[in-house]
Amino acid sequence: MVAAFVKTDKDFQTKARSSGTTVTFVIIDGLFVTVASVGDSRCVLEAEGSIYHLSADHRFDASKEEVDRVIEAGGDVGKLNVVGGAEIGPLRCWPGGLCLSRSIGDQDVGQFIVPVPLVKQVKLSTAGGRLIIASDGVWDALTAEVALNCSRGLPPEAAAEKIVKEAVHSKGLRDDTTCIVVDLVPEKGNLAMAPPKRQPGMGVFKNMFRKKTCSDSSSHSDREYMDPDIVEEIFEDECAFLSRRLDSEYPVRNMFKLFICAICQVELKPNQGISVHEDSSQPGNLRRWDGPFLCQSCQEKKEAMEGKRRSRDSSSRNSGSSE
Repeated sequence: MVAAFVKTDKDFQTKARSSGTTVTFVIIDGLFVTVASVGDSRCVLEAEGSIYHLSADHRFDASKEEVDRVIEAGGDVGKLNVVGGAEIGPLRCWPGGLCLSRSIGDQDVGQFIVPVPLVKQVKLSTAGGRLIIASDGVWDALTAEVALNCSRGLPPEAAAEKIVKEAVHSKGLRDDTTCIVVDLVPEKGNLAMAPPKRQPGMGVFKNMFRKKTCSDSSSHSDREYMDPDIVEEIFEDECAFLSRRLDSEYPVRNMFKLFICAICQVELKPNQGISVHEDSSQPGNLRRWDGPFLCQSCQEKKEAMEGKRRSRDSSSRNSGSSE
C-alpha cells in the first residue's frame, strides 16, 4: 500500500504540474478495516459507543516531528510574513505555501512533502460500526462527535448529505466539503463462528493506537480471536521513510521472474536494482544488497523525499514576493 501511494504520486506528477490532493483510502475485509491516509482528510469510526480516529492530520501545526523532518530535508516551514514582519495563518512549507507535510502530487512545494501514508488497521467487534470519511471542509466545521450525532439514525447516503449540510451551515462553503458514510454490518456467517474462550488476563485492549511496527504486527489470519465486544488494533505505522516501510520480501514476484521495482513495478535485471537500504543508517542486519529494490527513477524519488536531491531552491515566504 505504501508503494502504491508513492507510485500514484509519481504518476500524478506526470499529468499535473502544481497542486496535489489529500487521500484517505479504506479497505474493508469482513471485520477488518485498513486505512491509509495522507493530508487532512479524515476517517473516523464509531463502534461500541466509542469514537476512533483511523487517519492522521498531516498539518504542520499538528506535528512537530513532521516540521523537523521537512526542515531537515531542505524545506522552509513558517507562517506567512506580512507587511511589518508579522506572521499570520497556519504553518506552511515554502516555496509553495502548503500547510500539509504529506500529500500526493504537490510538486511545486518540493518532494520532501511525501506521499508515504499513515496506515492503521483495526478489527471490529461483531456489533460492527459506522465510518465517516470526509474532506477537511467538513472537519474544519464539525468535530467527529457532532458529525456522528447529527447523522445518527439515518441511512449512509442521507447521513453523508446531513453532515455536509451541517458543515456548510456552520461555516459556509469555504473549502472542499465532501463526505462518505459507510455502515459496517457483519455478515451472519461471522456471528455463527464462536471465538475460542479467552484465557484470563489475555487480549485486554488497553492502549488504543499504541505505536507498532511491522515486526510486532501480524496478519489477521494468524491472530487469536478476541471477544466480540471490543475493537482491537492490529497495526499502525506512520514512518515517512521508504527504507523502513517497504516489506523486505517484496521485490521478487517468484523464483522464475526478474526482480521488479518495488514502486513502479518495472522489471529489473539483477545488477540494475538499487536497494532501498543503499545509504540507510537504519540499525540491524539490513545490507545494501538486501531488497526491496528500486529503479533509477524511483531511487531519485526516494532521495528527493529524504532531502538528498532538492527539486527546487528555497524561496521567500514574504507576501510581497512573486510566489
